[in-house]
Amino acid sequence: MSQSGSLELALHKRQGDALLSEATEILYGGAAGGGKSHLMRVAAVLWCSAIAGLQVYLFRRVREDLVKNHIEGPKGLRAILAFWERKGFVKIVEDEIRFWNGSKIYLCHCKDEKDRFKYLGAEIHVLLIDELTTFTEVIYRFLRGRVRAVGLPELPPEYAGKFPRIISGSNPGNIGHIWVKTAFIDLYEPMSINPMPDEEGGMLRQYIPARLDDNPSMAQDDPNYIKRLRGLGSKALIDAMEKGDWNVIEGAYFEEWSDQHVIDPFDIPEHWMKLISGDWGSAKPFSFGWWAIASEDTFVNGIWIPQGAMVRYQEWYGAKRNDLGVTIANKGLKLTAEEVGKGLKLRGNDCDRAVLDPAAFAEDGGPSIAERMRGAGGPFFQRADNKRVPSGGAMGGWDQMRARLKGEDFGDPVGNRPMIYCFNTCKDSIRTIPALQHDGTRPEDLDSDMEDHAADEWRYACMARPYVREIPKDETSDKDPYGFDDEEGDDWKTT
Repeated sequence: MSQSGSLELALHKRQGDALLSEATEILYGGAAGGGKSHLMRVAAVLWCSAIAGLQVYLFRRVREDLVKNHIEGPKGLRAILAFWERKGFVKIVEDEIRFWNGSKIYLCHCKDEKDRFKYLGAEIHVLLIDELTTFTEVIYRFLRGRVRAVGLPELPPEYAGKFPRIISGSNPGNIGHIWVKTAFIDLYEPMSINPMPDEEGGMLRQYIPARLDDNPSMAQDDPNYIKRLRGLGSKALIDAMEKGDWNVIEGAYFEEWSDQHVIDPFDIPEHWMKLISGDWGSAKPFSFGWWAIASEDTFVNGIWIPQGAMVRYQEWYGAKRNDLGVTIANKGLKLTAEEVGKGLKLRGNDCDRAVLDPAAFAEDGGPSIAERMRGAGGPFFQRADNKRVPSGGAMGGWDQMRARLKGEDFGDPVGNRPMIYCFNTCKDSIRTIPALQHDGTRPEDLDSDMEDHAADEWRYACMARPYVREIPKDETSDKDPYGFDDEEGDDWKTT
């Protein structure tokens, strides 16, 4: 606070980049300690002071966190605005801060998707969301839809074209990791400003990465903070919090997942057993996978695939995509069962077995979804084993899948070799499965509020008891079926 009563709202360079950016839909952060929360408080106060009648909505998912992080404390809004409040320039009334010029900061929380309707009539000029990955995409899209120029006052020249606007801050991980990474991280270079199509809100989107060293105040206020980060124990958590690495996910349900499970495509041998697995969805995405079971140890593309390993060589993921080709998380195509059946026929129904989500076999006054797909050309599906977690001494589907991801030790220097793989063309499996999190109330299960459709379908495949088909014998030739002839004998033969 200066002697004149003006506020001293200091920002560091990277925070200033976000404040002054021409972008109108910004994700700021990545690493812990990057100054995300302070940026939002400063932006809210500065803009409300400079623009009469501005409506700023500041969100955290849970009200208790909102109070602790933004209202109370030595750097909270009460402390920042204490002098102005004493002088009558502002008034703090419960979860609302009213400025002398008619501007307001609304302090908001939205824990569950049903809570978003509290803001149905809101006219938001500035939307600030702290810890964006704690929100679902449904909530974000709804709140973004409330961001509009209706009632927006006349802007000073230096702010022309910059409002309405959104600034969100977040670290990697949590329930919203998949959709936030897809929307802000995967397609664009950091700091680049990218116009979005109408179905993505039509704003100017930007990701501004911020690390701990972008916030020198943290080092001054708490010089041991970096040591505590490095003492978290989990390398994934340390990389996510210290480096802002969006490819490392702390708390991942399938922490066994790694690059070795994703392989380049190759021609599947005709004699391998084939399996199709499916998870039904209409309003939510459906997922179908084509699998082959290795009949023998196979060396291909520099990868040794053990006998009995499952290889996912094709998938069809029925999710809505925007004009940029980016999947809109958890939005299905709303195809009928007949349309899906025809799509499966076009993609190939040659299989030894097919298993489908048990919910698709329900009959309610007419043929089931499974019957309708079959009638339109889809495969003959059997009801999948839907067991998720162990019960009655039997393994659950997640355990089956985890065991295959871990693989087996075949006694070679490499260590465990996975017993499940997918081609790198299976984009939605690769996008969603590594980011799935544990259920907060049932840790042995995964959080089904996330985009888990591909994982469910993988689980059905693992529970289908896929078998190894015998290698066909060619009595007329001793040639290696893979083209590696051995003049010394039969050393090429597989086991």
